[in-house]
Amino acid sequence: MAFTAFGELTPIQKVNWSRVVWKAARDQMFLKNFMSDTGNSVVHRITELTETEKGTQCLFQLVADLVGDGVRGDDEREGMEEAMDAHSQIIQIDQVSHGTTNKGRYDDQKNVINFRYQGKDKLSYWLAQRSDELAFLTMSGISYAFKNNGAQRVGSVFPDLTFAADVTAPSAKRSLMFDGTSLQVSATGSITTAYVPKYTMIVDAIAYMKEHRIKPLMSGGKPYYVMFVAPGTLAALKKDENYQRAVVAVATKAGMDSPWFTGATVTVDGAVIHEHTLVYNTKGAANGSKWGSGGLVNGTRTLLCGSQALAFADIGDGHWVEKLFQYDSKIGLNIDRMIGFKKPVFPSIYDATDEDFGLVTIDHYLQ
Repeated sequence: MAFTAFGELTPIQKVNWSRVVWKAARDQMFLKNFMSDTGNSVVHRITELTETEKGTQCLFQLVADLVGDGVRGDDEREGMEEAMDAHSQIIQIDQVSHGTTNKGRYDDQKNVINFRYQGKDKLSYWLAQRSDELAFLTMSGISYAFKNNGAQRVGSVFPDLTFAADVTAPSAKRSLMFDGTSLQVSATGSITTAYVPKYTMIVDAIAYMKEHRIKPLMSGGKPYYVMFVAPGTLAALKKDENYQRAVVAVATKAGMDSPWFTGATVTVDGAVIHEHTLVYNTKGAANGSKWGSGGLVNGTRTLLCGSQALAFADIGDGHWVEKLFQYDSKIGLNIDRMIGFKKPVFPSIYDATDEDFGLVTIDHYLQ
């Protein structure tokens, strides 16, 4: 016997809802505030590859600055030209998907909870949360086999994502730690409880970014870098008297209304500081797997980002599917999305080595 299901979504409603879900997901994403399809953003969003085009990769390129000194006077010019050097990066794309189902029509009748509404809301949040998790792990150079608090990600498909294999540890000259006094080359096994973040860490880190020519973000004609810190890091900074004296509260005014300022905590010496719980730390890791001697010290990886610290492939509108089971008495909801993340690594003409293009990581103690 056939049943008429008036509540079943039409194909047009499915398309519209899938876009609404992704927009809701992107609106909930913390990193949406730092994302654009231009070069002047922490996260460079790439959408050129459409679902109708064949392939599972996005290609983007960096054209390096010229390094030669040219010619002088009336010396020969022809044949002395310098070729511009272009370097390409490929973002692998994969599909992430999740769904939920209700118990049945009778259970829906007993409840005041709207299953479709709640399903859309929860799937939207899931997509936003997991996107942020993957983004922070990628920038930090941490395998998707781990959660952002250092715990093992048990039973997850994330380690098998196509772009998971492209996660790279911080490059040699972009991997630092703060020993409580100054910046050093990072060695997480040597971190102690004395490696507490202070105002001088910010000052030295900004100078390091400038010295190594890491491209800043521009707003109002001024250069800035975005610093992502764990809540415990910001708490430690607030206890530092030098930090207290140096803090300049972020205000909405001309030249400082760029989206990546939204929600900022403070601006210090060109560093726009944002705290977030997804900044990588080891609080969830088992004893012996943390940092420091014997793997017993909790630490965190602060991210200091300039322009194009992360590339994000965002392909299509995604697919929303509603499926009926058990003679149309049960409803299943599912959303899928094609995405990819990549931390750009390019040859640095200033460091003469392959380095992370747009960020520096700073490891330190986390109380």
